[in-house]
Amino acid sequence: MPLTRHTTTLGCVLAATALATTGCGADIAAEDSKAARKTTVDRCGEKVEYSVPRRAVAYEAGSADKLFALGLTDHVHGYVMPPANPPVSESPWASEYKKVKMLSDDLLNKEIVVDAKSDFVLAGWNSGFADDRGITPEILDKLGVQSFMHTESCFNYPKYPEKTAPFEALHTDLERLGRIFHVEKKAADVVAGLKKREAAVVERAPRGERVPVFLYDSGTDKPFTAGNQVPPDEIISKAGGRNIFANLNQRWTEVNWESVAEARPEVVMILDYGDKPAKEKIDFLKRSPHTRDLPAVKNDRFFVLDYNEGISGPRNVDGLEKFGAYVRQLRG
Repeated sequence: MPLTRHTTTLGCVLAATALATTGCGADIAAEDSKAARKTTVDRCGEKVEYSVPRRAVAYEAGSADKLFALGLTDHVHGYVMPPANPPVSESPWASEYKKVKMLSDDLLNKEIVVDAKSDFVLAGWNSGFADDRGITPEILDKLGVQSFMHTESCFNYPKYPEKTAPFEALHTDLERLGRIFHVEKKAADVVAGLKKREAAVVERAPRGERVPVFLYDSGTDKPFTAGNQVPPDEIISKAGGRNIFANLNQRWTEVNWESVAEARPEVVMILDYGDKPAKEKIDFLKRSPHTRDLPAVKNDRFFVLDYNEGISGPRNVDGLEKFGAYVRQLRG
């Protein structure tokens, strides 16, 4: 699959010998020249030299969506999709997923990458790449496999940490991937389109006091929520809300129920996993003595954010638009 752009019919191969600068021979030469070019791009805070990947492996939909949004399906060998991800059939790029291989429904590991003969892996730090599972950029470098990390996840990367606002990190990833694959114009167009949609939501956001919002990811003894280094924080703020844990300089983090109760959220944003449905979480919040008397719960103000709208990827803007409409309706 990923080699289709770089192969041709036998007739075209034979013709290429005689037609070094014209016809299909010229197309092949141009494509090979493009693939051979090296480009230095930041991987978190580290400068890395890349050649154009032909057998990319993407971990989770956020990674695959970025590649598909840039029109790079022919460069994607396959994807790894753990149970947390909703079905790929629900993706705006469902047709593109059908063109590549589903490599695993488990966590990313080195064996999957090696078996796929991959030359490029796109994932986040701690969600995809991880020391404890033996798959890191350093390990892949030694195997001769290129890798790229979501800029948003670089906040936790111990080797080259990088702090970037989540939506800016999304734009940065698309621009950097555009350079790696030499589709800079496409990347610029995609980023411009996303920024235009984001600005439209910000422009329409209600003025005045911001509605306090609690992002509920998971957890019963202690809730897992969003700090200010992940997309939901900006989805909330750009739409006119206030993340009650926006003061936490963290990505996804654990807090306590007492701090949730003290913040008196008026809306609970539920992160909807494929294997942890929103309904189960809402039922828990309605039963729990920690949360059943919260204004949001008593007034049944739950906003469901799709998992792939909450992790770094183009669908962040879909989530922003939906939540923007919800806040406007809430504020009348």
